[in-house]
Amino acid sequence: MSKVIKVTEVAALIKDGATLGASALTLAGWPEDVAKSIEKSFLETNHPKNMTLVHASGIGDWKTKGTQHFAHPGMVSKWIGGHTGLSPDMAKMVIDGVCEGYCLPQGVICQLWREIAAKRPGVITKIGLGTFCDPRLEGGKMNKATTKELVQVIQVAGEEYLLYPTFPVDVAIIRGTTADEFGNMTVDDEGALLECLPLAQAAKNSGGIVIAQVKYLAQTGTLHPKKVRVPGVLVDYIVVSSPDEHWQSSATVFNPGFSGDVEVPLNNIPEMSLDERLIIARRAAMELTPGSVVNLGIGMPEGVAGVASMEGVSDLLTLTTEIGSIGGIPAAGDFGMAYNVQAFVEQQAQFDWYDGGGLDQAFLGAAEVSLNGNVNVSKFKGRCVGCGGFINITQNAKKVVYCGTFTAGGLKIAIENGKLIIKQEGKGKKYVETVEQVTFSGAYAKQTKQPVLFITERAVFELIDGVVTLTEVAPGVRLEEDILAQMTFTPRISPNLKPMPPEIFHAKWGGLRKILEAKMVKASEPAAELVTA
Repeated sequence: MSKVIKVTEVAALIKDGATLGASALTLAGWPEDVAKSIEKSFLETNHPKNMTLVHASGIGDWKTKGTQHFAHPGMVSKWIGGHTGLSPDMAKMVIDGVCEGYCLPQGVICQLWREIAAKRPGVITKIGLGTFCDPRLEGGKMNKATTKELVQVIQVAGEEYLLYPTFPVDVAIIRGTTADEFGNMTVDDEGALLECLPLAQAAKNSGGIVIAQVKYLAQTGTLHPKKVRVPGVLVDYIVVSSPDEHWQSSATVFNPGFSGDVEVPLNNIPEMSLDERLIIARRAAMELTPGSVVNLGIGMPEGVAGVASMEGVSDLLTLTTEIGSIGGIPAAGDFGMAYNVQAFVEQQAQFDWYDGGGLDQAFLGAAEVSLNGNVNVSKFKGRCVGCGGFINITQNAKKVVYCGTFTAGGLKIAIENGKLIIKQEGKGKKYVETVEQVTFSGAYAKQTKQPVLFITERAVFELIDGVVTLTEVAPGVRLEEDILAQMTFTPRISPNLKPMPPEIFHAKWGGLRKILEAKMVKASEPAAELVTA
């Protein structure tokens, strides 16, 4: 019997007070047509109301799509998510205390679906220790309306861990490309696999329902079994919607390069202009090592991929995204998508790899940095953004490099004769005495002896013995006026303070491959000596 229903029938299937889970990032995997129908029903009938909305990744386009459709007082009474910055109205509900709000690491939430499906007590992990997710700080609570402790500190074999407990899932909303009438679903046109399978399993084993939005309907039994990502036995209802409701990302309806159907000539990727973004990306790229597995965060760190392409060193690295792409080049401006990917894995599996130390280097942004190396990206200046995969990625990468301008809001620079000139200072200081929220713990990094760098357009800092230490200054930059006066704390200044590499302040560089090849030679020298001996 066919499981196909009209989208207008969806809301009636959801009870008031239900816990609803979604598997998406930006608009990848997001069932927009289903979400709009649920919103329409609530606005017209006040049903379904008081839902708990749970999702691992940020969902939206910063405008009208995604979880924006659920951002109505009374529609959602509790939000549990990794990121809400892409849905400004939902973020405002959380920061204003209109609903309860818990922000948990992206990797933890997508792994929670597995634990819920298996009826285990929760995710037991070190991810989040020392951060705002630790109940000894904030326990992930994002407003005063959120009072119940969700996260617990536990001891296992004499070591501290955090327990993120499981809970029943009443409704799972997922998206794919094609489903047959029994509900077997493919994701051929998607730019990521995400975690639709464990979410569907979690809902079914909780006694809940699974609603799948797809583009196409096939006859039962005609889909190749290896292409089916969610088996029909887990799907209760199918909504067939137009391609316009299936955006691949926040900026793209469909690009066959993102789904792995074509390979894109990388020499067509536009070169970056000589500005602060290029300078930061060039200096950050110098921290790469040949053969390394790398993650790049959204925004400024994406420039590292651009530099790697411009400098012809992409073949020496494996760039990855947290939602499951391995290899290829992340697409600037289409976060989560990537060109010429070697492989796609499910999001929860990618985070298993990351959590265990699979990343050699991670390049992330930073909104605030304190003297002891704490970093905030999740809550600042009245904004509830969320941590996303930031905590998973930064806590266990073998090396973390933070990339961003030294000040925020209106910074203008110029490069004149290889020197950096500050034409207009940013309005906001980012290097501050105390961060508003601890998304990365400098103390934890010190304890684990993790190398941490902070790279800006005018200076480079390193976390040395738990203290932010100035190690490099850009040519043309004044130490007192342009650096120290623009911080609310005084950093330690390295006795070996040196200029940032002058060659990165010129229109043409071409020096990255030589730097990386020198690292290859250096890495091979001990082995060569051993053979000689």
